[in-house]
Amino acid sequence: MRKYDFVALLNVKNCNPNGDPLNEGKPRTNLEGYGEISAECIKRKLRNRLQDMGESIFVQSQDRCDDGYDSLHARAADVLKNEFKDGAVDKITAAACEKWIDVRLFGNLFAYSGSKISVGIRSAVTIEHTISTDVVEIKDIQITKSVNGESTKNGKRASDTMGMKSIVGDAVYVLRGSINPIRAEKNHVTEKDIALFKKALCSLFENDESCARPAGSMDVKQVYWFTQDETDYISTAKIFNLMDIDRNGNVTLKEIPQSVTLEELV
Repeated sequence: MRKYDFVALLNVKNCNPNGDPLNEGKPRTNLEGYGEISAECIKRKLRNRLQDMGESIFVQSQDRCDDGYDSLHARAADVLKNEFKDGAVDKITAAACEKWIDVRLFGNLFAYSGSKISVGIRSAVTIEHTISTDVVEIKDIQITKSVNGESTKNGKRASDTMGMKSIVGDAVYVLRGSINPIRAEKNHVTEKDIALFKKALCSLFENDESCARPAGSMDVKQVYWFTQDETDYISTAKIFNLMDIDRNGNVTLKEIPQSVTLEELV
């Protein structure tokens, strides 16, 4: 199985790329002021894109459910009922990986109330916490609602409701990740899965528009895709160190080893 590493540059402009629920939904930042997008947020978007392509997804968003199940437990208990009844962990793992592409790629823990069996499938794809190339400027914008939410006794317009939203002005974020060949082989990840994953990564923000992220406010600027065919792989850390990325998102590549193939996508 081949080893894959990838680096994607994400353009962010006048939007909230990933709100922090512990900070009033404001864009995530670290203590140094650099912007952040969680790996879980990126995986959610990848799952959505793969679902748009017609692939079966286990961890579906509630508002994008396409198979009628109202919970992960219900989906697993019904689709894998024969495997869970049999009780063999290897059969449950094989069936789950065969059915759902996101289980093959991102793994999953099948542990639910009422079940005596707990099955953990490790992820073939790992994604780092995505960080901006420079300190981000967060703008707080005051907004108002000038329409009555409820009818008033006198029929007049009620006082405006005041609110606030926060956005990142202009920034570049760096997304890094890897596909482990050993885990990919165990999860039966195919070359078709890899091709679909690449397509999802390059189109990460399609069908992802919202009030916080208007259409066009987030874009995949460039994807650097590293492939290794040898069994004596160069480590992912060394692959990432082949790239110098400045605060504006400009990339300088060092000499690429002969055993590594580099594709520049998007």
